[in-house]
Amino acid sequence: MEAWYMDQSEEDQRLPHKLQPNKPVSLEELQKLGVFYWKLNADIHETDPELQKLRKEQGYSYMDIITIHRDALPNYEEKLKMFYEEHLHLDDEIRYILDGRAYFDVRDRDDRWIRISLGKGDLITLPAGIYHRFTLDHTNYTKAMRLFVGEPVWKAYNRPADHFDIRHKYDTDSSRACFFCVLRDDSSSYMVVRLKSTLSCR
Repeated sequence: MEAWYMDQSEEDQRLPHKLQPNKPVSLEELQKLGVFYWKLNADIHETDPELQKLRKEQGYSYMDIITIHRDALPNYEEKLKMFYEEHLHLDDEIRYILDGRAYFDVRDRDDRWIRISLGKGDLITLPAGIYHRFTLDHTNYTKAMRLFVGEPVWKAYNRPADHFDIRHKYDTDSSRACFFCVLRDDSSSYMVVRLKSTLSCR
């Protein structure tokens, strides 16, 4: 996983769109926006105990796998255009990249775009209420696991959507959240854990 602030260019959305010079964004900065990140072993996703543990702890009862490629996704161009519209969801968005590459773009507190580059083994959670969008990179391919609490709700609300309660809740909760990082003993994977807002963060 790598993240950076985007330039203002309207060129091909699949390009990196890094500033010159590049302005990287750290995992800690993403955490302040409420973005969770895990590094897992995608080669064993069907039996991975770390993934099973995560799903149990977070209540991710629903799972499916989507392949985004011209030859695999119906209405490919239309779907990509829809994914790239700035929007929010009323629930967290959880994606685990099993193969290929993809970009998630999220807004920071000053409404600037941050691009998050994901590859095989990267699992990301975008909090409900955050403005974001999705696209492929120049490889035009990714295979991802979609996780959800309960029955999936795929409805996206394009910006402006500030009237939703979840948008106000996101602004409040993420501004006072704190995080810590948990590593496995063998350092093969790690996850970022978000503490409940009822705890004191100093």
